[in-house]
Amino acid sequence: MTEPAESSIDATRQENIARILESAERLFRHYGYSKTNVADIARDLEMSPANIYRFFASKTEIHQALCDRMLAASYQQADEISRLPLSASERLRRYVHGQHQMTVETMLDEQKVHEMVVVAIERDWHVIQKHIDRIDKLLAGIIREGIEAGEFAEQDPEIAARCFGASIVTLCHPQIVAQCLAKENRPTPDELIEFAVRALKK
Repeated sequence: MTEPAESSIDATRQENIARILESAERLFRHYGYSKTNVADIARDLEMSPANIYRFFASKTEIHQALCDRMLAASYQQADEISRLPLSASERLRRYVHGQHQMTVETMLDEQKVHEMVVVAIERDWHVIQKHIDRIDKLLAGIIREGIEAGEFAEQDPEIAARCFGASIVTLCHPQIVAQCLAKENRPTPDELIEFAVRALKK
């Protein structure tokens, strides 16, 4: 098979995968993850379930791909903030605010999307772990720059990144955010962020 032909087949495959994911996300958002099956997605695309299975082995695999795409958007936002010409402290503040806002707007305002995320977290999928590792690495980079600039105390940036992430998890974890939003005896996002940033300076 010639290279152009192989390229054409690959492009067609990617197009079909994109169509399946778009349909699945639309149906998951409208009906909910648990109430949507592969047959529904196939019907929406006017194709047979067997055709869906050529690209994804199961509904779970489709869900994993969608979750990966959502987390990629979250990482892209964090990566863009990490590159801003600002102090390390300010970049960390903007990162947490951005993640919190994304969690509230994307995952909680749309209850069906929240269901998708909760299922993914409960199953401890590799896409979630991969995202956490990438975010930890990004945060370590910001903290390392803060240490080099004399903004933060001397410390292991990798350990500091993991601890920083753990300290603000209530602002980024969908289930915890949902539980804490209306509670008056919880710290505000600004209070928690300032506490976490100050801890890096001691």
